[in-house]
Amino acid sequence: MKLYNTLTRKIQDFVPQNPPYVTLYACGPTVYDYTHIGHARKYTMDDILVRTLRHAGFEVKFVRNITDVGHLSSDSDTGEDKMEKGAKKYGTSVWDVARKFEDYFHHSMDLMGNVRPNITSRVTEHIQSQLDLVQKLEAKGFTYVIPGDGVYFDTSKFPRYGELAKLNKEGIQEGARVEMVAGKRNPTDFALWKFEREGENRAMIWPSPWSARSFPGWHIECSAIGMEHLGEQIDIHTGGIDHIPVHHTNEIAQSEAASGKHPFVRYWVHHNFLSVEGQKMSKSLNNFFTIEDLIKKDYEPMAFRLLLLSAHYRSEMNFTWKNMEGAQITWERLKDKIQVLLKEKETSLEPTEEQRELAEELKKHFFAAVENDLHTPEALAVMWEMLSSSLTAQQKYHLLLNFDEIFGLSLASIEPSEQEPVPGDVADLVAERKEARESKNWALSDDLRSRIQDLGFDVIDDGDEQILQKKR
Repeated sequence: MKLYNTLTRKIQDFVPQNPPYVTLYACGPTVYDYTHIGHARKYTMDDILVRTLRHAGFEVKFVRNITDVGHLSSDSDTGEDKMEKGAKKYGTSVWDVARKFEDYFHHSMDLMGNVRPNITSRVTEHIQSQLDLVQKLEAKGFTYVIPGDGVYFDTSKFPRYGELAKLNKEGIQEGARVEMVAGKRNPTDFALWKFEREGENRAMIWPSPWSARSFPGWHIECSAIGMEHLGEQIDIHTGGIDHIPVHHTNEIAQSEAASGKHPFVRYWVHHNFLSVEGQKMSKSLNNFFTIEDLIKKDYEPMAFRLLLLSAHYRSEMNFTWKNMEGAQITWERLKDKIQVLLKEKETSLEPTEEQRELAEELKKHFFAAVENDLHTPEALAVMWEMLSSSLTAQQKYHLLLNFDEIFGLSLASIEPSEQEPVPGDVADLVAERKEARESKNWALSDDLRSRIQDLGFDVIDDGDEQILQKKR
């Protein structure tokens, strides 16, 4: 199996520390608001990675954190606390906001068909392990205290700082990455533990050796949770590309400084962004959508999952309502094909030797695609090629379920259709249109399609076949 490793900027053979066991850590959500379709892309591609590893014979221990603690927004050492922002917005406590949106996150991931991690860790339940890690760094001389502000990591004492992001520390100006705080020794230094300032009256607060009222910085949580559950060196760490220059760079620094072991992570796997109609998702632009928003518009979560599979995880993806509509039609088409296979496989003949060889060839091609840096678009193409091949219905259905171990579309749950019979006048038009297409009379074919649509049906061309669907 091969994965693109951000650390080396290369696609590499995946070799875990202790095969067949694999340790995998994923940065989880900050649960201060609703989980949106951008989150769904990231965590669905994590799911594809886990499914592929397990299918390849690895035993995966998958850990994901839930950031349910107040920390500073974005990559800053100063600024607004996201949890308190959420509490103000929804008129409740930070603790209630955290539980409400943690539950919503899990609900959204379940709708998407994503398998839950082996361990899901709330940051608020790992405060002591974070404190222990900061104290370990302090004992090793990697920290300093800014009075009234917090405990900071001194990046000048970690020579490999910025290796993941290919940063030039000397070239970084104040404000280029994070807001400069009075008392910081270097622009790249970052907060490990923060102190409540006078008059703040924060809702989430803990005692520490440095301050009676304090709270963790953003980056320390992932190192503490990852090392507690997976050890000081982890095989795979996933996250968004926006985490490369600061969050993951800082994770590496604090983890390797504490453990003395390099690398902290062997393979860094980063997902690209999902934009909406060419723009960054934002409530102010009215383009912030959840999975439930899709459902309200009569789009199925599995249709959205199919759409996500059509783009490689490292490519930027643009969500539009037009391509969502196309994905829903494709999903309906796939379900129709499965319903036909369910009927036909009951009377399916034994495959010939040629069909057996073709099935094996398609299977190899499919798994070669997903095991080559999770190339889901190529794997989808193999699936459609297989469905239009000369294989028997029984072979096609068996391969579909095999492929779905990776895709996670719950294809086994699709049952034979119990749809009402197609009205005679519609069936006549479909038959007439078939003749028009065979004689390449495209004008007549288009006219007949319009007449079929006027009678409440959509017709989808799939090679020589016409698939008829009741309009939604």
